[in-house]
Amino acid sequence: MLKISVLNETDQAIELQLEGMLIGRWVDELSRLSQDALAQGKSISLDMQRVWFVDARGATLLRNLAGQQVLQNNCSPFVSQQVKETGL
Repeated sequence: MLKISVLNETDQAIELQLEGMLIGRWVDELSRLSQDALAQGKSISLDMQRVWFVDARGATLLRNLAGQQVLQNNCSPFVSQQVKETGL
């Protein structure tokens, strides 16, 4: 399960806080929210401090979002390694 909270939103940017595990259908939900915001021309910042697990699809999404200039803040070393290893 993943909880996605909007911490701050303006016409130019949105900051989301993620809590839990980025797996399964939650990957699709984060993808949808992110693509909607990017389509509106908003910059995105993800607070990853409370994410403790990311599956392969979630890691792929995070890598793709990073390629679209989406910031990933406060990511734990464990989650960072999961994302890195999925890209090998």
